[in-house]
Amino acid sequence: MRLKKMTNVQIITIGFLLLALIGACLLSLPIASRDRTWTPFLPSLFTSVSASCVTGLIVVDTATHWSLFGQIVIITLIQIGGLGFITIATAFLSFMRKGLGLKSRALMAESVNTGRIAGLRGYVRYIVKGAILIESAGTVLLAIPFIREFGVWKGIYYGVFHSISAFCNAGFDLMGVKEPFSSLVSYCDRAYINIVFILLITVGGIGFQVWEDVRKYRWRLKRYSLHSKLVLVVSAVLTFGGAFAYYVFERNALFADVGVGEALLSALFQSVTCRTAGFNTVDLSKLSDPSALLSCFLMFIGGSPGSTAGGIKTTTLAIMFIYLVSSLRSSAGEPQLFGRSLDPAGLRKASGVVCFNFSLVMIASFVISAYGLPLTQVLFEAFSAMGTVGMSMGITRELPNIGLVLIMLLMFCGRVGSVTLASALLEKRVRPKVQYPKEDINIG
Repeated sequence: MRLKKMTNVQIITIGFLLLALIGACLLSLPIASRDRTWTPFLPSLFTSVSASCVTGLIVVDTATHWSLFGQIVIITLIQIGGLGFITIATAFLSFMRKGLGLKSRALMAESVNTGRIAGLRGYVRYIVKGAILIESAGTVLLAIPFIREFGVWKGIYYGVFHSISAFCNAGFDLMGVKEPFSSLVSYCDRAYINIVFILLITVGGIGFQVWEDVRKYRWRLKRYSLHSKLVLVVSAVLTFGGAFAYYVFERNALFADVGVGEALLSALFQSVTCRTAGFNTVDLSKLSDPSALLSCFLMFIGGSPGSTAGGIKTTTLAIMFIYLVSSLRSSAGEPQLFGRSLDPAGLRKASGVVCFNFSLVMIASFVISAYGLPLTQVLFEAFSAMGTVGMSMGITRELPNIGLVLIMLLMFCGRVGSVTLASALLEKRVRPKVQYPKEDINIG
């Protein structure tokens, strides 16, 4: 009875919280660590939250601290967190041919960020089958070079782990066997591995609705939904525009000692991974200030709605920009794009998401920087957590306990959605009994 009284967003929020707590308990066990000792609960909880929220920030190296059992727990949390535990549960019921009630369908629609109820069973199966197919292809492609480097079984395992982590935009890696916390730096000049990761990250980050349009309409772009058109256009601009900016900012700095080809590859990888993936092929602590600021901007935006990515989302940025241009032009009526008019309610929601997320980042950064940590690195860490990116300039392990708690809260808000989380805490199904008269406020 209690569950029936809860709203969909409250169920989703509690579900992610329980997932993180269960993961933390499992990671605390001696069997989860390589030295077979108990791992303190706070590092275990931080790792579990980071994995279930597909972020990638870590306080202990994934390869050297966690045992095979611990790594399997982490990758399971990533898979469930990436697709959504409700998606997986509904898919299981669907494959078992169990019926879905109206509330279950509404909850599923909320979880995958779609407004439709009809045909949801097939849509869920499509998401799960698509994820399995893409992750399997990624496993094969990554296993080829990893088998040559690590041997057959370890190479296959590394292929599976990194394929799931990349597709879910999680950023967890096992390359600490080479050097702890090194991520993919040793592969900075390996174009094949870079491109496979870029493709997995991109496909995972564009969203399930875009997948469906691509499957149905192929190259007939005019038939795509407005959502898909916005996602593809904004994603392309951010990816290639970001890569160009990184190349310009770092050509005579971080990329000074490498060739043009490797510099362009590193710039492209950095631009893609900043949008919630969390891997890195360069030493982030050596980024110039303009590149660090650009990274914060990309991390804040993130991926697209209904995907494995976090951030305020590409469509939110697009709506804000479109309304800004319309306002500057003093255009009458609703803004139009691709032959469609935009609903003003979208601007209200987009503004709320941007303001709320930015406020949380600023509050957390203010508190953490009070402990004497460099402001640039603190801001980078906070934006990374809020966007569920997972990149760090190296201060995660230096954070005080209050800093770890705040970063966990940012990761949780970034995955569940800050506005969604606030709604879960404050939502009431009571209409106001009094309607007050409206009054204008001067703006600007």
